[in-house]
Amino acid sequence: MTVRRVAVTGIGVVSAFGDTFGEFWTGVASGVSAIRPMTLVPEGSLRFPNAAEASHFDPAKHFESKQVDFLDRFAQFAVVAAREAIQTSGLNISPELGQRMAIVTGSSAGGQATKDENFYNLYALNQRVSPLTIPRVMANAGASQISKEFGITGPAYTVSTACSSANHAIGQAFWMVRSGVVDAAIAGGSEAPFSVGFLKSWEALRVVSPDTCRPFSRDRRGLILGEGAGMLVLEPLDAARARGAPVWGEIAGFGMSSDAHHLTQPLAAGAAQAMRAALVDGGARPEAIGYINAHGTGTPSNDPTECEAIRMIFGAHSDKLMVSSTKSMHGHALGAAGALEAAATLAALRGGMIPPTANFTEPDPACDLDVVPNHSRCAEVEWALSNSFAFGGLNAVVTFRRP
Repeated sequence: MTVRRVAVTGIGVVSAFGDTFGEFWTGVASGVSAIRPMTLVPEGSLRFPNAAEASHFDPAKHFESKQVDFLDRFAQFAVVAAREAIQTSGLNISPELGQRMAIVTGSSAGGQATKDENFYNLYALNQRVSPLTIPRVMANAGASQISKEFGITGPAYTVSTACSSANHAIGQAFWMVRSGVVDAAIAGGSEAPFSVGFLKSWEALRVVSPDTCRPFSRDRRGLILGEGAGMLVLEPLDAARARGAPVWGEIAGFGMSSDAHHLTQPLAAGAAQAMRAALVDGGARPEAIGYINAHGTGTPSNDPTECEAIRMIFGAHSDKLMVSSTKSMHGHALGAAGALEAAATLAALRGGMIPPTANFTEPDPACDLDVVPNHSRCAEVEWALSNSFAFGGLNAVVTFRRP
């Protein structure tokens, strides 16, 4: 079997910071939080008032009105991010390449706003359900529209594994490119969770913070939801270099595991197993890792469990690691989280700037790692991990290497 090094040559992002990767990285690197009062749901309808919304996003700037009718907000995000990733990669997708190219996207919830709207119309107003409901709700809507728009006719599908969706998508696309099954891939995730019905479900879980997201802080009170999309263009490193493409970094390895433990409570051993698998798959020694973009949700249970898992794998080297949670700035974007965090990790490696854990106030002895509190840090790092640990105990970790 062919084994190839895999480069990331294009990155596209829609986030609470703006419609581009540049706006996203500028915000994250500066340590400024995009968490603010919600505008997409009626004020006072929830116990938690804040979120990281892409409130600037205007579909009319990116799509014709007929396209908007067919695409839920989460799918619109996916397409806009894919366009930027492809454009910045400089990749010319010919019909021949399109046949040898994959699309793998992640989404935890799919078209929630469409589902909510049509349930309300049906049950509250006794109105007919729109015939476009299913095409808008289906989780693969973004992948299908990307395929159609760019003429990509190779493997195309969507992974839905809650908060690990994007990392699972990136990892599987990476494996396809590395093994020679395809010659290039678009991979990432998208999510748009801001509809009242869906948010009420999160409210019932009692894991959302009433103020802001403070990962690893003693006074953390929960996660803050976010939305957006991140998409990467993956291709063999030698092919990227041959055509003079920009190289943001390499995806070197991928690891997965299942806790087989609990639907909502994390397990350190499961997270550690996924990190170990990602290191082995990437041929990286634990001592080589300099930075971990943590799952870091800011919940009482996740953060100490993740720190415990890191110590299980890295031992004494844990004290030399920089570990930060960018969810403190862009929110927890669920199925898109891993894609946003992959973009941040790649930019950190390439630019020598480690993003901080924002909103940090007080150390927690149970989270006794260097969490890069509140301010970015200049540091040259060659290897990094990006962690995603989902409800259902599904873990996915990606190993990145500096270009």
